[in-house]
Formats: sequence, structure tokens, C-alpha cells
Amino acid sequence: MSEEIRDEGRAQGRAQGRAQGRAQGRADSLLLVLDVRGIALTEAAREKITACTDTQLLHQWLERAATATTAEEVFAKGPQGH
Repeated sequence: MSEEIRDEGRAQGRAQGRAQGRAQGRADSLLLVLDVRGIALTEAAREKITACTDTQLLHQWLERAATATTAEEVFAKGPQGH
């Protein structure tokens, strides 16, 4: 019984680690795109990106970063921001 619980805990830990890795990778990609495009970020915006663990939201921001001209456009909500 305790072995099953331990194995389940390990599996959950690995899944959580993979999710964190995906989020970190997307955040790094987003920061790179913004940097290469010359879009300035405040420290608060940089923290918002690096602290985000929602991979779908990070993906959405990354898509916007491809065409945005300001950081505000990346984080915009509504029809223009999807």
C-alpha cells in the first residue's frame, strides 16, 4: 500500500515538473521574442511573465508578441488580444 502511494507521489511530482518546465520554456521564448523585437518591458511586466504558470496564457502572449508593438498589446484583453 505505501509503495503504491509513493509511486503515485513520484508520478505526480514528475508531471508537475514537466508542467513547470513547459511554462518556463514558454516564458523564456516570450522574453526572447520581446527582446529581439525591441519591445521594452518594465520589471513588473517581466515578473508577470516569469511568474506565470499558465501555459495557455503564456502561449497567447507569445502569439501576440509576434505582432505587438508594445508590451501593453501583449497583455491586452478583448477582441484584439484574442
